[in-house]
Amino acid sequence: MSPVLAGVLQLLALVAALALAYIPLGDYMARVYSSDKHWRVEKWIYKGIGANPNTEMRWPAYLRGVLAFSAVSVLFLYLLQRLQGHLPGSLGFAAIDPDQAFNTAASFVTNTNWQSYYGEQAMGHVVQTAGLAVQNFVSAAVGIAVAVALVRGFARSRTGELGNFWSDLVRGTVRILIPLSVVAAIVLVACGAIQNFSGIHEVGQFMGGSQQWNGGAVASQEAVKELGTNGGGYFNANSAHPFENPTPFTNLFEIFLLLVIPFALTRTFGRMVGSIRQGYAILATMATIWLGFIALMMWTEFAHHGPAFDIAGGAMEGKENRFGVGASSIFAVSTTLTSTGAVDSFHSSFTGLGGGITILGMQLGEIAPGGTGSGLYGILILAVIAVFIAGLMVGRTPEYLGKKIGTREIKFAACYILVTPALVLVFTAAAMALPTPGHSMTNGGAHGFSEILYAYSSGANNNGSAFAGLNADTQWFNSTIGLAMLLGRFLPMVFVLALAGSLAEQRPVPETAGTLRTHKPLFVGLLVGAILIITGLTYFPALALGPLAEGLAS
Repeated sequence: MSPVLAGVLQLLALVAALALAYIPLGDYMARVYSSDKHWRVEKWIYKGIGANPNTEMRWPAYLRGVLAFSAVSVLFLYLLQRLQGHLPGSLGFAAIDPDQAFNTAASFVTNTNWQSYYGEQAMGHVVQTAGLAVQNFVSAAVGIAVAVALVRGFARSRTGELGNFWSDLVRGTVRILIPLSVVAAIVLVACGAIQNFSGIHEVGQFMGGSQQWNGGAVASQEAVKELGTNGGGYFNANSAHPFENPTPFTNLFEIFLLLVIPFALTRTFGRMVGSIRQGYAILATMATIWLGFIALMMWTEFAHHGPAFDIAGGAMEGKENRFGVGASSIFAVSTTLTSTGAVDSFHSSFTGLGGGITILGMQLGEIAPGGTGSGLYGILILAVIAVFIAGLMVGRTPEYLGKKIGTREIKFAACYILVTPALVLVFTAAAMALPTPGHSMTNGGAHGFSEILYAYSSGANNNGSAFAGLNADTQWFNSTIGLAMLLGRFLPMVFVLALAGSLAEQRPVPETAGTLRTHKPLFVGLLVGAILIITGLTYFPALALGPLAEGLAS
């Protein structure tokens, strides 16, 4: 079987699996966030944290809950790392340096999971399980909660109430992420991923010295890292490591895990707003971009430029032989079009244009299908923008799902769109202008610039993957990427929740003959075009200096 055919067959199998899970999982999540009943374990949690789950919150109160919970999480995770040397199960590892502890705390709390350290050489069992793994669950649940609050803003009228943050947080964790992660972890263990609390072992001689590996609760963290679109690996090699991702089947299974919740949330959206067709329109937009990016990536990576490429079946540098070009391309696109950041190959080794596709995937805002929750609210913001553009074209007041898109709403949407590009471009410019950051670049020229651009695109968009050619474990990068992650996560949430509150206060507008049909293919095309044009206008100059220049020169 040719490598191209193998890649296409894997893609078809993945699409079939996602299609089978779409309706049951989407409907289940809609029931979770619409129910007025609380499980017993949830009641215990509410009692423990002193929260009343039945109290409805307006958007400022909902936002305060998000920020307060996240601030406490950052502080707890920072202290856990700084005290690691005094904790049991530390495997003899010392405390994490202050700048790296800040970076890691910001990373995992913001669902970014950027790692500027070697996991197997820095973090003990307690930090990995009680710190990083816990944040894999709750940071993902925060993202879903904010998305659900925005959906309620569309679904409700003449009220500013968006639900209860603490209830949404707990339900997302207890009813969705934990059960799915248990099942996924069992599958991974059955297929060869490790799950233990083993210490450090010498496994043999390697280049004249002994090679050491430590065990850990890898399968359980791998499951939630993909399901929650987190991406932080137990080992530095991430999902290219055989302990995390041992076989071609587990590789495809992990891609399925990182896509299934973001795609299924479009069904949840349709259910909650009372129109399944609206959910299908958002799904079609996501799927069009995702499949288009995979086609482009496979084309760039399978393109043969000589005997070596012919023999290897494509650009195999930086890719695992057990996965090949096709599966690596699907993984790379899926992880950068979501906020996952896990990698089964090294993106720095992709072709120039292939590396550019991974960067552009993050710069789109990770909306196809995006992160758990963040992908849905990101594409709904862009849908508001698209409706506004359509309204300008025909001279009508823009409407979306029965809500008018007025001056206030479009300002919130515009601020959301502008925040992340500003962070990416300003920090990238500063790193390139100052002398010290440039010392971390492994390569010069266009590829070196791509390393810096990728790092800040990954951090500000809460992706977490790296180009694998940048030494980011410096005070400059730990601090600035940490700030980019925090600002890139929580500033957009401010505008999302403000928009949700504004929409929820409105009276519904009756549909007329002149209302834009936002469930039709015409709107899907308009939305895809708006996404690509807005991103292209924002990032094209930077992309031209990096991956485009490298790709066209090769």
